[in-house]
Amino acid sequence: MPIPSPLHSRTAALCHTHEWRDWSGYLAAGTYQTSHEVEYFAVRNAAGLLDASPLYKYELRGPDAGRLVNRLLTRDVSKCKIGQMLYSPWCDEDGYVIDDGTLGRLGKDHYRLTAADPSLRWLQDVGYGLDVDLRDVSTELAALALQGPNSRAVLQEIFPNLPLNSLRYYWLLQTEFEGSPLTITRTGYTGDLGYELWLPAELAPKLWDRLMETGSRYGLHPLGLAALDMLRIEAGLILIEVDYTSSLHAHIPAQKSTPYEIGLGWAVTEGKADFIGQRALRAHKQPVKQLVGLKVSWPEMEREFSKVGLPPQVAGRSSRIPVPVYAKGRHVGQATSLVFSPILKTYIALATVDSAYAQPGTTLDVEITVEYVRSQAGAQVIKPPFYNPPQKKGVADG
Repeated sequence: MPIPSPLHSRTAALCHTHEWRDWSGYLAAGTYQTSHEVEYFAVRNAAGLLDASPLYKYELRGPDAGRLVNRLLTRDVSKCKIGQMLYSPWCDEDGYVIDDGTLGRLGKDHYRLTAADPSLRWLQDVGYGLDVDLRDVSTELAALALQGPNSRAVLQEIFPNLPLNSLRYYWLLQTEFEGSPLTITRTGYTGDLGYELWLPAELAPKLWDRLMETGSRYGLHPLGLAALDMLRIEAGLILIEVDYTSSLHAHIPAQKSTPYEIGLGWAVTEGKADFIGQRALRAHKQPVKQLVGLKVSWPEMEREFSKVGLPPQVAGRSSRIPVPVYAKGRHVGQATSLVFSPILKTYIALATVDSAYAQPGTTLDVEITVEYVRSQAGAQVIKPPFYNPPQKKGVADG
């Protein structure tokens, strides 16, 4: 049974729909208002605030902390500077992805790792024999994600002395809130300008209140998972157990994926020190399948729906139900995350297809269902992200 997060007293009061989801054993708001699009447009045009506390969080300290995370991740952690963040997958011995998450270097021998799935046992195995103090701080730390083009202005008003204008994408700074440590990272899961704030769980409600009060002058709304799903698809960001299956959860080998197959080949540093799965990945550099973006033909969708006298019935929430993808009638993959993008005014999807059909510009067909009858609409392969605003990585607004 899901339990309340450290921010449940605040999110419950705002969740007028009473729609809750299970996120890693915690109650998470699906949508706060009748229409999730209010929250979606808040992030794209102003700001949104998400309770991201259900993320798993691990702290690693000690002389061998750097060696442990470098052995774990496919990225070269030895090049990660103090104050820098890295996004990376990690693999099993056969080179198949277990999970993906962010790593922050908080000090010389101090790192913090986030994960979607519980990873303490794996971290302990990987770090066996190393001089590392490994702690699961998932329940001790709360996480608030402040996202959207106005997020910097909101945060700057609360912390006027912080150099937020110069905080670069995927970097962090450390400060205090109410006398306790607060870490602010220039990260997020929306593909927009955004920050994630990490602090002791008992202080999270007070920071939430400050953000909501200040943000009310900047168009800020609480952000639920329904809108977040739309935002992350537009940003081309994958979701575990949706766009790929953890190798620890796969029932058959065909369900496993290498980093090269889920769009994370760029996150594999081949020449770094030995890491889990390194030798196996050398044989996987030419993947048989690849993650792509699909832009579905709107005229073809209109054609199929017009046959029964309807306009396209695709606006609304994103879909995590996989549907087949074809090339001239031959099944070549599946679309795993699909949504009508309100800001792009088109139907888009993240899909995994045979590598022969992964080249941008390739024309494929996506299965759609019209009045319980299966049909197909054409789609063009593109390289994600679909939406990539300049403020996401830009430093100052000027």
